[in-house]
Amino acid sequence: MAQFITPFLWLKDQAEEAANFYVGIFPNSKVTSIQRFGDVGPGNPGTVLTAEFELNGFPFVALNGNEQSTFTEATSFQIDAKSQEEIDHYWDSLIADGGEESMCGWLKDRFGVSWQVTPSVLPQLLGDPDPERAGRAMQAMMGMRKLIIADLEKAANGE
Repeated sequence: MAQFITPFLWLKDQAEEAANFYVGIFPNSKVTSIQRFGDVGPGNPGTVLTAEFELNGFPFVALNGNEQSTFTEATSFQIDAKSQEEIDHYWDSLIADGGEESMCGWLKDRFGVSWQVTPSVLPQLLGDPDPERAGRAMQAMMGMRKLIIADLEKAANGE
């Protein structure tokens, strides 16, 4: 089934910059279209209105909005990382050049977009049938910024 919902990011004036930033981080990604307005001609490419791009095959649109355009943690994108190397890659790339770390695997990138970089194993650890094991994993997660798989597993095991 084709995706029929497309995330639409309303930025101040960095739509093209954001699209290029994101496609440089995620595999199988590309900018698919830049829509411009204004006097488009030789020597004047016009002003970017929207940048359409794909992140690992999923479509996104970034719009140049206005000064009041802001994001909150109430909406975020979750990245399902299969390994610590993936967690490190996405975390380090998304906080680069002005992003901010938060707690429990959350961060904001330099555009103010919130992301959750979580290991694939996390739901298994937090949903473990042994409530003590799950609780230890939860306590460990609550004390972390970037999630460290080995530390979550050690905590779950009571080490």
